[in-house]
Amino acid sequence: MKIISKQTNSRNCIVCGIDNPNGLKASFYNMEDGSCIALFQFNEMNQSYPNRTHGGLITAILDETIGRAIWVKDPTLFGVTMKIEVQFHKPAPYGVPLKCVGRITKETGLTFEGIGELYDMDGKLLDRAFATYFKLSLEKATQDGVDHSEEINVMVPDGLTEIQ
Repeated sequence: MKIISKQTNSRNCIVCGIDNPNGLKASFYNMEDGSCIALFQFNEMNQSYPNRTHGGLITAILDETIGRAIWVKDPTLFGVTMKIEVQFHKPAPYGVPLKCVGRITKETGLTFEGIGELYDMDGKLLDRAFATYFKLSLEKATQDGVDHSEEINVMVPDGLTEIQ
């Protein structure tokens, strides 16, 4: 699937923060089919049982990826999670590359709904989430004094034009 563009990262976010030593450092991509794909890996700090990632961190990457899927269509919007339901299918490992795919399934004037799926790099479904978000402009979302200098544009790595 062809990449349209790379989304911004922040410095300290637990999911996308490139300077957060315990974070996932996920990279998010806008795809030609309207989906958002995150490439990342969980680390040992994200463990629950040995060789298994904690369900809260799995929920976080699914939530973030679905919420960022609205940016594929409108980068001026932000999604505030209203409800999320996660179905845990297989243990999610840490220390290996993973892929999360988020898609918008319904949109109204004030809200949007989406689905997120977490896969290993062999294409096996690990977990799935369904979520509802309240739409909020980025301007309103950051009215509380969030420092926009935290947003970092990271280029698509050389040679990465498609994600399977």
